[in-house]
Order: sequence, then structure tokens, then C-alpha cells
Amino acid sequence: MPEAPRDYNLVEQNEKILQFIEDVTANVDQVQKRVLSEILSNNANVEYLKRHGLHGQTDRETFKKLLPVITYEDIQPDINRIANGDTSPILCSKPISEFLTSSGTSGGERKLMPTIEEDLGRRSLLYSLQMPVMSQYVPGLEKGKGMYLMFIKSEAKTPGGIVARPVLTSYYKSSYFQDRPYDPYTNYTSPNETVLCPDSYQSMYSQLLCGLCQNKEVFRVGAVFASGFIRAIKFLEKQWSLLCNDIRTGTINPQITDTSVREAVMKILKPDPKLADLIQTECSKSSWQGIITRLWPNTKYVDVIVTGTMSQYIPTLDYYSNGLPLVCTMYASSECYFGVNLNPLCKPSEVSYTLIPTMCYFEFLPVNRSNGVNDPLHTPRSLNEKEKQELVELVDVKLGQEYELVVTTYAGLYRYRVGDVLRVAGFKNKAPQFNFVCRKNVVLSIDSDKTDEVELQNAMKNAVTHLVPFDASVSEYTSYADTTTIPGHYVLYWELALKGSTPIPPCVFEDCCLTIEESLNSVYRQGRVSDKSIGPLEIKIVEQGTFDKLMDYAISLGASINQYKTPRCVKFAPVVELLNSRVVEKYFSPKCPKWVPGHKQWINQN
Repeated sequence: MPEAPRDYNLVEQNEKILQFIEDVTANVDQVQKRVLSEILSNNANVEYLKRHGLHGQTDRETFKKLLPVITYEDIQPDINRIANGDTSPILCSKPISEFLTSSGTSGGERKLMPTIEEDLGRRSLLYSLQMPVMSQYVPGLEKGKGMYLMFIKSEAKTPGGIVARPVLTSYYKSSYFQDRPYDPYTNYTSPNETVLCPDSYQSMYSQLLCGLCQNKEVFRVGAVFASGFIRAIKFLEKQWSLLCNDIRTGTINPQITDTSVREAVMKILKPDPKLADLIQTECSKSSWQGIITRLWPNTKYVDVIVTGTMSQYIPTLDYYSNGLPLVCTMYASSECYFGVNLNPLCKPSEVSYTLIPTMCYFEFLPVNRSNGVNDPLHTPRSLNEKEKQELVELVDVKLGQEYELVVTTYAGLYRYRVGDVLRVAGFKNKAPQFNFVCRKNVVLSIDSDKTDEVELQNAMKNAVTHLVPFDASVSEYTSYADTTTIPGHYVLYWELALKGSTPIPPCVFEDCCLTIEESLNSVYRQGRVSDKSIGPLEIKIVEQGTFDKLMDYAISLGASINQYKTPRCVKFAPVVELLNSRVVEKYFSPKCPKWVPGHKQWINQN
């Protein structure tokens, strides 16, 4: 990290940032009006806005009257044109510098979110808000380092030559990260070279090695998702003896072959038998409870996302960290970065994000999930005029109400449905604070994968063809995201209808597992093949009558027998226990499904 400039004053820097938050949250509507006007005037001549009859107007009323509320599928033809090399101003007047690949998918492939060069500045701004907020609750963090496990993922080029990669890969490869100026809050234990190493094993090994070498200096630990941090702990469980040897001898394991990584690590690594003894003593114990505080004794908190589907990892994190605070600092997506948590030491179940009104133009579609009325989770993709008129401004949302987030961005998304459902939890000045409720339609998720019910049903349909020669079928099924294993994996519970007399060999069920995996989206398959963040899919065959028992249980809890239908995903512990108690056979996918970087339709075009 560069030296501190002579005139650097951390207190002043923090006050300046906290004042910025005060100003924009006190003047939400004025800021939002300005942001929309800027977006529309900057992009006045783009094809998309002209197509919808907007000819340079920048006022809200005209914008809302003329522009439809859209999903990705509505603009996919425009995205494809840009991806294929059309450089005319289709969505944005500025050149699309790259596509950010979303963890959400369309047609089984990652969605491509357009971004422009200046968006990196907006993302950096949101990052810069986190630590001044945190320093109000945990003073002295500037005196230590952060052991943040950061990784790049594979990228591809579209047929038109535009890079397509995840948003964090884009950020880590940018000058905003690599050439960052002096900031005691971005002083990490991992050298840039270890973060930018494309080999996930070498990257994880070298980052943990550097983190252990500097164990007394570490004041905070983290990763992006809770699942990723737990994978790092499991990696440490398997590799601690090798890491110990490196620290004892001051040499790097020969498995680390990346020259730039070796050079960067050698600037940190020195022989330290005393530290090696400590690591060996702690890691050799039968229990790994509190291993974080045992190896990194000055750690104040764990910085990971534990909202939404990541909440399933909270008990495991509590176990390994000895109950350290679990901090969710910000809310962001590939489409846009949105907001920050102004009360970072709150319980994970109470996390709320204050949306920063300079990031984009926000609108909110009311959701009523209890009775299905006006529920955009179950309405057709296109909104009718009445539903369009129900969208409300950032300042007009109501406490306790749930909304689907709709954004208009500087990079060319207009009234775009992000797919996140948020609940208003409170206000900071005039800016609402939102709990993240759920991602629309997601049934299963282990890491950044998101599998919905339609996709699961289609995968099932493909798999059961293997049972046809045996005159067998699946009479009922449900699914479960099992995170008791690391990495977690999908489990399908099948109740079979057997008409034939020929026994079904185990290899047939294994083929069913693999067929399901082959049928799932590219984010899932990348998690299996490249990221190793998802384990092999499992099919559990249950006894006859199991799903009748499941219905009886639901009815005993108050479900209506007339309206009951088998849930396609289960999470409630007693239900999972009921299913597991009736399992008669288990089968796993015998190998990884096929996956290559980029969209399948690009493979033959590049």
C-alpha cells in the first residue's frame, strides 16, 4: 500500500463522508430528480428512448408516462446487438465498456448488464462509505488490517469483442482497486497478485498464508458471501499443515507456481516457528469452534453477506467465529450498486440498507405476497397501465410495505425490474431503509446460483426419461439446499411409482443426477465445475406414502386441504427431518456437468 500523504487526515476524511450521507439522505427527492434528469439528458439521443417517444424530455411525468417497466427479456435483443458489435447508441450515449454478468440467468445463461467507464467511480464511492460508518461503532480499525478473501472469476468476450465478467472481477481488475491511493481502511493482508491469480487453489492458499503470517495485525475478516468464507475455513482445515510448514520454514509450497504470487508472498513470509506452533496447536484440536478468534485474536467482526439465502450459514459462522458480530455492509448487484448499512452491528435478521440516491433513479412496485393481489412475483412479466401507475418514488414508500425494486441507471437500463423484494424498515432522514426480503422466484441457492421452480421442473422432466425403460416414474418430488456439507449441494427427494418388475440399477439414478445438473443454468454449472462452490447433486429416494405424510404434517399446522400443493422446495427443519427419516436410497452425481466461460451461442462465433 502507498505511503500516507503528509496532509492526510483520517478524521477529516471520515467526517466529510458522513456529511455526504447526511446531505443526500436529507434531500432525497431533489437528488433523485437531478439523477433522472442527468440520465435522460446524457442519453437523450439513444435509440431506446426515441423508440418509446421520449425526445429529449427529462421530467418525471413524461418519463413515467412513456417508458414501460421492463425485465431483462424485453431488452435482450438490444443487449445482443451490442454484444455482437453494434456500436451505435442503442441504450446509452457513452460506449459500453464491458458487460457485467449477473448471477441471475435468462434462458440458462447469465444476464449481461451494460456498464460504462464512469460506473466504476460510482461503485468506488459506495465502497468508500462503508468504513467511516463502521468506525463510529468500532473505533481504531485503521490501526489494523482486513483479511478479506477476494477472488476473480473467469471472463469471456462477446462476439463483438466486449469483455463479459462478474462485477467484482471487473472491480478487482480496475485501477480503482489495483492503484488505490493511501487509505488505512483498504489495507488488506492479501497482496493484489494473490487476489488476481486466476487459479482458485493458488489464490485461496496464498491469501490464507498471508493472512496467517499477519495474524496479530488482522482486525476484521471477511469475504463477499458467507458461503465463500466458510469454504475458506474448510480449505484451512484441509491445508493447515502445508501452510504451517511454509510459515515454519519461510518458504512457499511448490504447488504455488504463479511467479507473481510467489514474489508477492515472499515479501511478507518470514520463518516464524512460534507462529507455526500456535497454528499447529489450534488446528490439531478436535473442535474448531472459535477458530477465527484463536488464530486471529484481534478480530472485531466478520464482514460477509448473511441476508437472503445466505442466512442459512449464520449458525456455522457463529460456531467458527465464537459469536463475533456478522456485519453486512452494503447492498449491490450487477445492475447497479444501491446502498449501505448504517447500523452495521445490528443482528443479521435486522439488517437494513439505506439506498444512496445518487447511485441511480429508484422506483418501487408494491408487493402483496399474503393474498397474491397486486403481487408482481406472480403477475405476467409486462405490467398493465394500472400496475405501472402504482410505482412509487423513493421518498413515497410506506413503513412496513414490501416492494419490488425498479431502477433506471446511467449505463442504459430504464425502469428495469431488478427482481429483489425489499421491505421498508425505517428511515435515515428522508431516505428509506430496506430489509432484503427475497429474490423473486428463487427456489434453490447455495452460493451465487439461483434456481427457480420452472427451471427445476424442466430439469426433472429431462431426468425422468432415464426411468422410462424400467416402467417407473416420479410420483412426487421436492428439493432442499443442503448447507450442512461444505460446499453445500442440492438434494432432491423422489417418491417413485414402480410398475415394472426390473430393479433400477444405481447407475440409472446417477445418470438422473447428472442430467438434472446438465439441465440447470450456467451459474450453477460454473459453481460445480470452476468455482467448486457447489457439491454434487443428490437424489434421495423416499418410502411410498412420504408425501402423504408431508401433507398431513402441513394440514396439522393449519394448511387448507383444498389448497395444499406439494412444495417444490423445503426449508423448515421438521419437514427436512420428516423426509430424511423416510429415505431408503441415496445417489450422487458421478461427475461434473459441462461448463465453459461465456454464453453457449458465442462459443463458435469468437
